[in-house]
Amino acid sequence: APAELLAGVADHTPEGAVRDGVLLAAGLPPGTEPAAAAAALGSGYRIRADDTVPYALWCAAGHLDDLTEALWTTAAGLGDIDTTCAIAGGVVGGRTGVADVPDVWLERAEPLPTPFAA
Repeated sequence: APAELLAGVADHTPEGAVRDGVLLAAGLPPGTEPAAAAAALGSGYRIRADDTVPYALWCAAGHLDDLTEALWTTAAGLGDIDTTCAIAGGVVGGRTGVADVPDVWLERAEPLPTPFAA
């Protein structure tokens, strides 16, 4: 469950504003809308880790098996969308792998430079 995952992350996060935000995220009620979560946690407007990481992790924790939904949920919070989506996408994508990336996204992606191509 998202709350348990976030509490576990907080257990491994040094004391400070980021940890406090992750704990706040863990306490958000199920069904919280992304805009409300972003308002409570921050979504990157202040360009700091404590204003970005808790929201991105909250989004990822709620959609660990669905990369697309995790990214759309994250984007719905507005703020620094590219950063929060990169964080949430990295967490969820690390779990689901490339197989969960929609084909249309892969088809429209720019090719990687030769040294980085798979």
